[in-house]
Amino acid sequence: MIIDKNSLQALIEALRNDDYTVIGPAIDAGAIIYQEVDQLSDLPIGMGADQDAGRFRLKKREDDAVFGYTLGPTPWKRFLHPPRTLVFETDPQTMALSPPAPAPRYAFLGVRSCDLAAIQIYDRVMLGGEHVNERYAARRNNVFIVAVQCAESSKTCFCVSAKTGPRAADGFDLALSEFPDGRFLVEIGSEAGRQLMDGIQSTSASPANVDAAQAISQKVAAGMQRSLPANAAQVLRDSPEHPHWENIAQRCLTCGNCTMSCPTCFCTDTEDTVSLDGAVAQRWEEWASCFTIDYSHMAGGSVRNTNKSRYRQWLTHKLSTWHDQFGSSGCVGCGRCIVWCPVGIDLTAEVASLSGAST
Repeated sequence: MIIDKNSLQALIEALRNDDYTVIGPAIDAGAIIYQEVDQLSDLPIGMGADQDAGRFRLKKREDDAVFGYTLGPTPWKRFLHPPRTLVFETDPQTMALSPPAPAPRYAFLGVRSCDLAAIQIYDRVMLGGEHVNERYAARRNNVFIVAVQCAESSKTCFCVSAKTGPRAADGFDLALSEFPDGRFLVEIGSEAGRQLMDGIQSTSASPANVDAAQAISQKVAAGMQRSLPANAAQVLRDSPEHPHWENIAQRCLTCGNCTMSCPTCFCTDTEDTVSLDGAVAQRWEEWASCFTIDYSHMAGGSVRNTNKSRYRQWLTHKLSTWHDQFGSSGCVGCGRCIVWCPVGIDLTAEVASLSGAST
């Protein structure tokens, strides 16, 4: 079906009326981030971004595209697996554990195919093993997803080689393809999506509309400038002592920006606190990064106490041993780690160097 911007506004209102908190793209602090949006005008209409290794700048587009950007720094994981979560708290009167807070009811608006793949990876990590993360499960079960098919790529995208885009095929309730004339092709991916669209004014999509949306995706795929070698997992298995790790270590600041902006990194630490009077105890779960020296700290000290060892651990796990644990790569080709690295380290170039290929 086909909708216009007025119907997109109606869609946002319908989600809000169904008690969803709508989370979508908005401009804040010089970037496009995901936060609560109330109406169409909250979205970054007519804005795009110039981004490359270590660089992100907003720029005004020549049109009024609603989704004319690619990706900002914040992945959707912050709403499903928040940076800091209260695990439990004791009641000061009974010392019993307080019940967990109810999971929020989110509608994600503007999920790109790479980020949708990242959510599916999170599902395998958090829900697919023997030990299910109940807090994640509660949040995930309350999410309605409106995906957006990419109409352009940035210089740092490499989703084609990661096999995650630029077009989402499943995993969404609704998917939008934005046309240059301001209309949207809507694909329905679930019964919940179908029921929502029953109340939204639309017209039937023609075969030409569907072909036009496919042509946009094909153009995006053809224009992608970066790629990850197909044998990346084997390259990393074969390269633990490659001299190029030292080259990377000389540049890496071990700041952890890549892990914080990565849509699939999931490591956490635990912090226990007790009030001064001893009446209330809390346990918090918070994001952790394998780039910090304390991450691998054991009785004898840190296992990975050099920049080289920490970067090697992150990249090898992300692109190689992740396959052994979860059956896929841990990289979805979004390019955030390239953009938000202060020194512009490009994992696609580093893997190419480790394999001896031209970068």
